[in-house]
Amino acid sequence: MKDKLIIFDTTLRDGEQSPGASMTLDEKVRIAKALERMRVDVIEAGFPIASQGDFEAVQAVARTIKDSRICGLARAIDKDIDRAGEALKDAVAPRIHTFIATSPIHMEMKLRMSPDQVLDQAVAAVKRARQYTDDVEFSPEDAGRSDLDFLCRILEAVIDAGATTLNIPDTVGYNIPTQFGDLIHNLIERVPNSDKAIFSVHCHNDLGLAVANSLSAVHHGARQVECTINGLGERAGNAALEEIVMAIKTRQDIFECDVDLDTTQIMPCSRMVSSITGFKVQPNKAIVGANAFAHESGIHQDGVLKSRETYEIMRAEDVGWSANRMVLGKHSGRNAFRTRLKELGAEFASEEELNDAFGRFKDLADKKHEIFDDDLQALVTQTKISLENERYKLISLNVCSEMGETPNSSVTVSIDGQEQNASATGGGAVDASFKAIEEIVKSQTELQLYAVNNITSGTDSQGEVTVRLEKEGRIVNGQGADTDIVIASAKAYINGLNKIMRSEEKAHPQV
Repeated sequence: MKDKLIIFDTTLRDGEQSPGASMTLDEKVRIAKALERMRVDVIEAGFPIASQGDFEAVQAVARTIKDSRICGLARAIDKDIDRAGEALKDAVAPRIHTFIATSPIHMEMKLRMSPDQVLDQAVAAVKRARQYTDDVEFSPEDAGRSDLDFLCRILEAVIDAGATTLNIPDTVGYNIPTQFGDLIHNLIERVPNSDKAIFSVHCHNDLGLAVANSLSAVHHGARQVECTINGLGERAGNAALEEIVMAIKTRQDIFECDVDLDTTQIMPCSRMVSSITGFKVQPNKAIVGANAFAHESGIHQDGVLKSRETYEIMRAEDVGWSANRMVLGKHSGRNAFRTRLKELGAEFASEEELNDAFGRFKDLADKKHEIFDDDLQALVTQTKISLENERYKLISLNVCSEMGETPNSSVTVSIDGQEQNASATGGGAVDASFKAIEEIVKSQTELQLYAVNNITSGTDSQGEVTVRLEKEGRIVNGQGADTDIVIASAKAYINGLNKIMRSEEKAHPQV
């Protein structure tokens, strides 16, 4: 039998470190449930010491998920490990993932510690983590630029201390595939007790090589890969789970291992993460991009019609692509609506949530002739937003825009229950609306990104708007959806303002 490749998903932790990708507790639980349905082996739920919000999110995921192992990240510091242990105490299968930097530049410039001090702290951290769980993962941060002899020393020591998984990160995406594969091979060969632990990799995509480096490591003996949905992550992102998994499954002639995931859940999970974070998937993205299984060339079309295998190396259905049409309309009942959303992985915590979502569905059915699954994903996200404890609420919006005239917008916004009105002009209807909202809230935020995507095809499609706002170093994404793009834009701006108001400073895991 082939070895099993363990899939370790860190969308909720490393993925959330993308500027503006912060998720609420409820959103993290929703994504965790989607990962559980996909049968992901390990879910890294967060970094409990970073904030009270992170702690509560890890705790909630640990209490909710039963079929996947739940992991919490901790620096090699007692308080971090204790906090992670507390957050994970209700997990069916908990794991503590502790790390410390091992590259010369990190030890000298960041930690200001000698190699011997780093080794001693790593060993102490693993021993402390073992007080909470038998499943302890250790990462030598920036291993890709670390001295090989020192890596061998510290890995041998942490295995003796009780580490069961050794994760080798290419933290800054510096390595190339042949080099990184050789590193994994050499570590497995040179660490005397390497047979007592599983070797893992965590590759960043700064040079666009995260997936290639990860697969090279697997080819050389790594049996766990850390990755994220859609390749989400800080800077250029992480290795994409969907690409790793489908490469392993498609090239079983090359790899001596296989994965246990339900790959038909890849597309639903990808859409959910994209909808929640506001990070849209590029059309030509492998596996989950809109064009991944599209053929425009006449030669390609002819070949696929004669035999799919001429230009397709995997089936679209195997990763969850479908006709994506919901056979529901404005006459559909609440139970049919609830059942379809449950199939898509969206469940409601209360009848209030269901009623709100159902009302939105009915409103949308009056505006759109056909409703698709992507419409429903956006609808659920908007329902969750509307039921949050928001300080700002958009009450009304009226715009006037005609050729040759300066656009004008009048808005009414509720602030803590008190309605206020303002009008403004701008370069366009959206610009005027944002200026009118700012006239009321005076947030002093800076708009860093404004992006519009059509959720489905057709001129009656909902438009989904993402805005990225920055204030005093804090960055958030705001989202809004509507068949009217100006209204969707105002909703997104208001959503971003509410997130800015309630966001907390988070300690970055590498600080």
